[in-house]
Amino acid sequence: MSDVSPPEPARNVVLVHGAYADGSSWSDVIPILQRAGLNATAVQNPLTSLADDVAATRRALDRQDGPTVLAGHSWAGTVITEAGDHPNVSALVYVAARAPDVGEDYAALAAKYPTPPANAGLVHHDGFAQLSEEAFLADFAGGVDEARARALYAVQGPIAGDLFKARTTTAAWRDKPCYYSISTLDRTTAPELERFLAQRMHATTIEVESSHLAMVTHPEAIADLILKAAQGTKQHSSK
Repeated sequence: MSDVSPPEPARNVVLVHGAYADGSSWSDVIPILQRAGLNATAVQNPLTSLADDVAATRRALDRQDGPTVLAGHSWAGTVITEAGDHPNVSALVYVAARAPDVGEDYAALAAKYPTPPANAGLVHHDGFAQLSEEAFLADFAGGVDEARARALYAVQGPIAGDLFKARTTTAAWRDKPCYYSISTLDRTTAPELERFLAQRMHATTIEVESSHLAMVTHPEAIADLILKAAQGTKQHSSK
């Protein structure tokens, strides 16, 4: 009989939002996690630099009282890849998210895959960028109820113009259990790129017939993946 105890299930989850969004993008997932007994915390990223976003995420992780699932959407995949070496982090969950390797030129990697339509909707002003309303509704928040999509557009976080040029100094996905949700209808990140990233990190993977905002259109599926990460379950889910 083995003397090795199974890992302690995570009691906490820290949720990190991506570009063109804020913490409210997780508001459909949070109640499901809370009903399941998890303590959920949503980070409010400044989106001014990778270092600033990582610092905000680390502050949230510092407040957790034990094993914690760290989940990131979109750009936040870069953030959790850098911050995920925090000792409280027991697993990483990527939702249609970036997952660069150490020092990797992510733009060059993404250029190997189809260019997503949302790229054409970026509007720059005074060193910051955000999506036009047309691109946000059609490409970023596709499939979201129009009233909800417009509310999400209103709280969209402008990003520093050079945010995406940052490169990570660590790749936490190499050392922590990983879970990935691929959005098959994504018009902000190429689904083919998402599949590559999930395969590269050997993640427990699901595919959701969703736009980029799977946690809004399919909150149950995303919450279920986070709960699997909390329990350390490594089984593939159906679409």
